[in-house]
Amino acid sequence: MDSREVLEKVRSGEISVAEAEDFFSRKPYEDLGYARLDTQREIRSGFPEVIFCQGKKDEFLVSIYRKMVQENGSAFGTRASEHQYEIVKAAVPDAVYDPVSRILTAGINHTEQTGHIAVCTAGTADVPVAEEAAQTAEYFGAKVTRIYDAGVSGLHRLLSKMDELQEANCVVAVAGMEGALASVIGGLVRNPVIAVPTSVGYGASFGGLSALLTMINSCANGIAVVNIDNGYGAGYLATQINRLAVRGSAPDEKAAQ
Repeated sequence: MDSREVLEKVRSGEISVAEAEDFFSRKPYEDLGYARLDTQREIRSGFPEVIFCQGKKDEFLVSIYRKMVQENGSAFGTRASEHQYEIVKAAVPDAVYDPVSRILTAGINHTEQTGHIAVCTAGTADVPVAEEAAQTAEYFGAKVTRIYDAGVSGLHRLLSKMDELQEANCVVAVAGMEGALASVIGGLVRNPVIAVPTSVGYGASFGGLSALLTMINSCANGIAVVNIDNGYGAGYLATQINRLAVRGSAPDEKAAQ
């Protein structure tokens, strides 16, 4: 629960004042010995802590998921393997795994999806990174439109989706090879573009470095660039932008009174 949810439950009588007091007096982190879970991160930043699954010992990962679900009702992890999914599911039966994005969630996420983010890829080989971005944004409460396989080698495919691109509060452009997709989109829309270089490409792409340099050196305005293959980082930042746009479009309650 976040602080607002706790206060709402006190008002409705679902929990007592003493229970709410206990919630607000908790330590800012849960010390598990091998990890310190930041249980108050959502109160500070609006986003709960996310689990980076890759490289974690089995018993550590299972314990972290159990605790996160217990504290927050749900848990969200990135870069998970099939094996990690199996061991987490044995401990948390409602765990769900997507082998494309490698995202592993558990528990029940009640976040309502609002606003509009468009996630685009140059090719289908970029989809795993794009799905990491899209599913991150959806988990954190954004409505997402996917526009895949619309790279510069067939620009008409992208131009046919101009309405969705221009209506979005933010566009995530995911591309490997030379990474030109972000520059093209940046010249077509008024809202921010988050460029995600991928490691897709032949030898001279240097594992995504070529796309990264192209995106950093874009002559189009309004483009921010995240690290190579960092779909999660792009989805998180896109959600922040989307939340600001949704908040800004909401009617002013004071003005209406």
